Amino acid sequence: MKKLIRGLREFKASYFQTHQELFEQLSHGQKPRVLFITCSDSRIDPNLMTQAELGELFVIRNAGNIIPPFGATNGGEGATIEYAVQALDIQQIIVCGHSHCGAMKGLMKLDSLRAEMPLVHDWLKYAEATRRLVLDHYSHYEGEELLEIIIAENVLTQIDNLRTYPVIRSKLYRGQLNIYAWIYQIETGEILAYDAQDHGYVLPQSQLPPSEVDKILPLPISNQEIPSSKTQQQEFQSPEEFTISASQRFPMTLLSPEQMDRIYRGSASKKTNGS
Repeated sequence: MKKLIRGLREFKASYFQTHQELFEQLSHGQKPRVLFITCSDSRIDPNLMTQAELGELFVIRNAGNIIPPFGATNGGEGATIEYAVQALDIQQIIVCGHSHCGAMKGLMKLDSLRAEMPLVHDWLKYAEATRRLVLDHYSHYEGEELLEIIIAENVLTQIDNLRTYPVIRSKLYRGQLNIYAWIYQIETGEILAYDAQDHGYVLPQSQLPPSEVDKILPLPISNQEIPSSKTQQQEFQSPEEFTISASQRFPMTLLSPEQMDRIYRGSASKKTNGS
């Protein structure tokens, strides 16, 4: 607690002092651009990962980044989704899972949680579609390989649940909403985004048009400044040369094309859901 109190004082004396104009603007209301749905895991920080400013992300966090289907519960997730899309007019939603997710580990031993953590058991039942799919199709995998598959499947399952909300369905129908599936890899700091056409998770910038990629990649350098090593040169690729290698997909090993298609199935095309 002492560390937190010290942090409060440092925040007021440093960050707050240098961002007073931002806080003054935020005191008059919020206009977040993105609804970010992710796990409660303490290793995940949406603003830190995306380097977003205060007021840019509207965040839902819970164990397993789970979204109960519409009407399944009167919990806060549904109300927050409805408020974000209807009242705040948010047009971008990200559902972000992460590597080494404890909730997904618990999902695969669900019955053992009933006695000691009945509330956790009941909550994870909202990911039953993920559990059943993995048990039926990937029971021959185990350990970290199986966990990667569960994490990848669950993000897509929760997006399926998200689409059951009337406000989401209506906005998607009118082309006023985009939904993205992300996975954050704790050990590398990498974010991978689901590509429905390619049936895989790729680097998010690969899904942007060239004109937008140009804004986030390093600017071209002159011939006099070109690094001598091949590795350094690759860091300064132009947008047209930017490609995704097989090693940058998730999961990255052992899966056949048929298995990849099953894991990264997607329930709608990019044209429909914007993911």
